[in-house]
Amino acid sequence: MITVGPLGPADRAAWEVLARGYKAFYETPVPDEGYARTWRRLLGPEDVHDAGARLDGRLVGIAHYLFHATIWQPDYCYLQDLFVDETVRGRGTARALIEHVAAKARARGAARLYWTTKTDNTTARTLYDKVARFNGFIRYDYSGPLSH
Repeated sequence: MITVGPLGPADRAAWEVLARGYKAFYETPVPDEGYARTWRRLLGPEDVHDAGARLDGRLVGIAHYLFHATIWQPDYCYLQDLFVDETVRGRGTARALIEHVAAKARARGAARLYWTTKTDNTTARTLYDKVARFNGFIRYDYSGPLSH
């Protein structure tokens, strides 16, 4: 049975394995300190949130999400990261994580829950097409410098 809840200090090592798997899948390298910094942020006072999915007590999936204002609404929920251990995919773990985040968004009164994925991520998109609506948007990332 899959259970979903917040991550705690004892989840650090298992979380990092999953977080590294996520970053490797999306080909976005992060230095070791980046994982340490992100872990501190997730368990600290910042307004970033986490969820962990457990199967038989073992952490097998993670979700990271945040709430933010928009010009048109005071609160949207962005599911930034979602990753499930390859050995347990297809058992409802990703859906359970999405539903957990959706419950948090509802409880907060968020006007929208949304996320992005690669267009060729067909496995994940099969699930996403069941629980969400593709709205046709394509994301662009500015290629110029943003820091000095």
